[in-house]
Amino acid sequence: MLFNKTIAVVVPAYNEEKQIGLVIETMPDFVDRIIIVNDGSKDKTEEVVKSFWKTKLNEGIIIKDITKENIEGRFERANLILRNKMIEELNYFYPSQVVNKYPDKERIILINHDKNYGVGAAVARGYKWCKDYGIDCVAKIDGDGQMDPEELESICRPIIEEGIDYVKGNRLIHGGAFLVMPKLRFFGNSILSILTKIASGYWSVSDTQTAFTAISKKALNRIKIYKLYHKYGYPNDILVKLNIAMCTLKEVEIKPVYNIGEKSKMKIWKIIIPISWLLIKSFFKRLWLKYFFKDFHPLFLLYNFSFFLFILWIPYLFKMTRIILSGSNASIETLFAFTFLGVTSIQFLLFAMWMDFQDNERLYK
Repeated sequence: MLFNKTIAVVVPAYNEEKQIGLVIETMPDFVDRIIIVNDGSKDKTEEVVKSFWKTKLNEGIIIKDITKENIEGRFERANLILRNKMIEELNYFYPSQVVNKYPDKERIILINHDKNYGVGAAVARGYKWCKDYGIDCVAKIDGDGQMDPEELESICRPIIEEGIDYVKGNRLIHGGAFLVMPKLRFFGNSILSILTKIASGYWSVSDTQTAFTAISKKALNRIKIYKLYHKYGYPNDILVKLNIAMCTLKEVEIKPVYNIGEKSKMKIWKIIIPISWLLIKSFFKRLWLKYFFKDFHPLFLLYNFSFFLFILWIPYLFKMTRIILSGSNASIETLFAFTFLGVTSIQFLLFAMWMDFQDNERLYK
């Protein structure tokens, strides 16, 4: 426990037999549960995790499954409905099995996916276990040993002490980031960070691809974790979901760690396009859900007017291009429409982005 609050760490693992033992051994003592989600590994990841069950590292405090608590009383109907909803929620996740016989008191929890569904799906399943057990702060680190467990306390403290909903590490503010990170990853991270700023509404966030994070119990109950993007784009997707739910976010500096035996399964060129498309869709989802259905805001109109005028401007762009290439003169009407639609579209977009930044500034701590 940390300041009398329960702490759990979700560790998605896919073919991590060489590294997963190191992750378990180096986990700080204040971590009450280590949730290993074995995402359909074909190596000996499961056997390595089980080998720690008979060691002192598996001795944990008793934590009860809150979905099994009895709820009685004439004034408890709302809590009963909420409890039943939490139980039914498991049906929306990919098939899995909690292998432990005594999860209420064992520290190392092993959850097996029947096949490889993706890192986002594994994290979501780990979050679900922690939600059902009422864990106060849930951190997430990778199973390849690329994250320093000694930095867990700095990730968790803002949630415990300041009431922050979501805390994420930031490698880019570390002095050695550009020197240590592979240049292709640094470039891809930068592109996705820009797109994530726009899509999520957390305009001051950076290093969006880092997965060294912590989330509060309150935030876990505010979002539909079973809808979390099931592949590598989940860190971007969860930021959008958290913003729609009006959750606060804070970044803390972490070390960029590479070349310690990890083997990356992420191919930057294979993920940058699908994640970019995910973020484009997520932007419009946030725009409609947060600024139209939940609480109307003028920026909703400004964004949509900007897009509408931009669509009207495109034919004039092609027309002006043909005129310039042919060397002929454009009519006054064409010049006016081309200039008015283009300039007004940009103005509406900039005003909308400025309002968006101002409205969401309160959520970034």
